[in-house]
Amino acid sequence: MNIGTLLRSRRKERKLTLKTVAEKASISEGFLSQVENDVNSPSVETLIRICNAMEVDAGDLISRASRQTNVEVIRRSEWDDIDLSHTGFVTRRFFPPDFRTVIDSAILVIEPGKSIPVRKNIKNTQEVLTILKGMVELTLGPESLTLTEGDSVHFWSNLDNQKITNNGTATSFALWVGTI
Repeated sequence: MNIGTLLRSRRKERKLTLKTVAEKASISEGFLSQVENDVNSPSVETLIRICNAMEVDAGDLISRASRQTNVEVIRRSEWDDIDLSHTGFVTRRFFPPDFRTVIDSAILVIEPGKSIPVRKNIKNTQEVLTILKGMVELTLGPESLTLTEGDSVHFWSNLDNQKITNNGTATSFALWVGTI
């Protein structure tokens, strides 16, 4: 179970600070941080106090945590089942946001002539891109790299000018992994 990640997500959704929740739950801010980072586990009583401080139902939180999966598979046969929106690209993520704490990953599907822009709200992160099918152009600031099937690249995110563009004639598929 990954209760800490769920607690942090709920706290941030409610725009509460660690300090505010810790004070309401009568625990230290440091302990709450350890709980959210899954370094320490609260007692049942403390978990209930934390949940009450955030106005979250502890039973629902535990139930959700117990349903978390440790493995998610996207089969090759599922690639053709993707509906591309008007944007011309889609990301098929392996885990929902609550479960992504250190890295994020997805299968990127990009129609010809379409681009995926840089992720929002990131700072000093690293990314890996592997082309599974087709070809893409990776733009990082003034530099552009053409990548074809089987190519991989590891890079630091560029918030000012980064995008992944399919300049080919067929839909491209790529495995993307990035730190958070």
